[in-house]
Amino acid sequence: MQVVDLRGSNLIEVMDSKGEKLIAIFPAKFQKSMWIRRGNFVVIDESGREEAVESGRKVAGMVTQVLYHDQIRQLRKSSEWPEIFKSTSLENEKQNLPPCTSQQDDDADDESCSDDGLPPLEANTNRLNPNLYVESDSDTDTE
Repeated sequence: MQVVDLRGSNLIEVMDSKGEKLIAIFPAKFQKSMWIRRGNFVVIDESGREEAVESGRKVAGMVTQVLYHDQIRQLRKSSEWPEIFKSTSLENEKQNLPPCTSQQDDDADDESCSDDGLPPLEANTNRLNPNLYVESDSDTDTE
């Protein structure tokens, strides 16, 4: 399942291979060791999904595993990877590309790396720059 939205307080919205969305809980044991964001793929335990839907509960599953990039690549190569996720996983890989350097910008015009139209970064005004005084070694200044 793919993470669609982070709801806060351990709740995430995921989409299954049929395109159905449900809310799952992200256990506290994973919070300090794993981070997830929109577009990541997770394995959900849906054993109580039918009961949750019938009783009106919002949480219908629990995250059991977060898939790493290597695991996603292997699943994509196999026939087990759903068609609905093939296009989204390729888009996520393009978004996770490293930022461009100035050398790459000079060599080729890459649409994904251009920052045309963006204002320059402003200096951080929350931190004061220390005043550095340089002592001169010449004796003529003191005489």
